[in-house]
Amino acid sequence: MTKENAQRAGSAAAGDTADREIVMTRLIDAPRELVFRAFTDPKQVGKWWGPRGFTTTTHEMSVKPGGAWRFIMHGPDGTDWPNKIVYREVVRPERLVYDHSGEGANDPHRFHVTVTFTDKNGMTEIVMASLFPSLAARDAVLKFGALEGGGQTLDRLADYLPTI
Repeated sequence: MTKENAQRAGSAAAGDTADREIVMTRLIDAPRELVFRAFTDPKQVGKWWGPRGFTTTTHEMSVKPGGAWRFIMHGPDGTDWPNKIVYREVVRPERLVYDHSGEGANDPHRFHVTVTFTDKNGMTEIVMASLFPSLAARDAVLKFGALEGGGQTLDRLADYLPTI
């Protein structure tokens, strides 16, 4: 169901933030409302969120400014990865803006994400732009496999949507 897939880690001139970004773009063959709902409905998000082989357990999901999504990603090797998203902006069905971190209050790996959902003739273009606090923080998640894992997550979304 995916029509287009682009992923990149930026590089920037002095003063720009592109060197601290990871941007993923995907054109999904599904209406924008449906795609947005898959991102924001706790009954749906756990069915597709995460790379292949992972499962996700949601403990809390309140999709509103200041609200949180607390969840655990369970890796195929049995490792649990606690996550917390705090929503900063929610514009249905156009945009989600949030901070993503582990459960710790001062997580040095926290990053800022803007997800846009654009209608493209009945399909939905998703752009997920993640901004990290430093180049080193961005590079650490790239080394961990963020591009591949993010791509697999969007693949799982594209595979999930026709089932609902």
